[in-house]
Amino acid sequence: MLNMTVVILTFNEIKHIERCIKSLTGLVSRIVVVDSFSTDGTVELCESLGAEVFQNIWRNYANQFQWGLDNCGIDSVWTMRMDADEYLENELVAELEARFPLLDPELNGVYLKRKVFFKGRWIKYGGFYPHVLLRIWKTGEGRIEQRWMDEHIVIEAPKTTTFNTNLVDDNLNHIGWWTDKHNSYASREMVDLLNMKYRFLEKDDAIRESDDRQAKVKRFIKEEVYSRLPLGVRPVLYFFYRYVLRGGFLDGGKGFLFHLLQGLWYRLLVDIKVSEVERLLQPGDKNVKTIIRDLYGIEV
Repeated sequence: MLNMTVVILTFNEIKHIERCIKSLTGLVSRIVVVDSFSTDGTVELCESLGAEVFQNIWRNYANQFQWGLDNCGIDSVWTMRMDADEYLENELVAELEARFPLLDPELNGVYLKRKVFFKGRWIKYGGFYPHVLLRIWKTGEGRIEQRWMDEHIVIEAPKTTTFNTNLVDDNLNHIGWWTDKHNSYASREMVDLLNMKYRFLEKDDAIRESDDRQAKVKRFIKEEVYSRLPLGVRPVLYFFYRYVLRGGFLDGGKGFLFHLLQGLWYRLLVDIKVSEVERLLQPGDKNVKTIIRDLYGIEV
């Protein structure tokens, strides 16, 4: 068994959490769930499966995850980040068991490859695979960026390796749930995009100083290229890049729906929200946070 604590955030994850926890059971020494007051039996199920449950009021993902790192008494050698709708493939379990005892003692981070499924279809093209993410780190050496969207785990002095097998992201909820979730994501991303322009929040951009090349390139393109393009135009260009130039069309019919919704509809929704805020700003107005609160109920 690995000397590792896995941290999972939950809110009403009764459909997914058993699959997630069972893929970790017997592999890691401790499973910690940070729950934001679920009402569907998630807490009871987690406890019955051997996880420890802590509860904290939700503000955003980064704040909640860092709260878990700081308040759950994590004293294992390693810490791992998982989402409730993710699980480990058997091949990854075997790789973790085989490789961890042989890791260089100087290493302090492990990147994993993530496979995303949409309505049962593996989204393999359009730049979605392999999505390489820092998910395991030496306890105390990693933190999560304090951003409203696109937050990453960062290590101050990283010495890392990448494993070969896959973590799976496969959400089982209906499409209405998916669009509601992405509507919430759009509000969070709106905050980050507006902050690039108006600087009303302290900006945590630690990933650009890390060794995470994939994440650094994506962050640079988002902040230095995408954010400078005209509202409404950039989602269309992004969808064309992803679906045509990066081969998203090879993902079939369900892939088309995914790329259309996640690559075009979602990005348009973000731009609409940005424009709604900017229309209410008067020349020289610094009250962006108040407008965001009044429009979307988000306290930034």
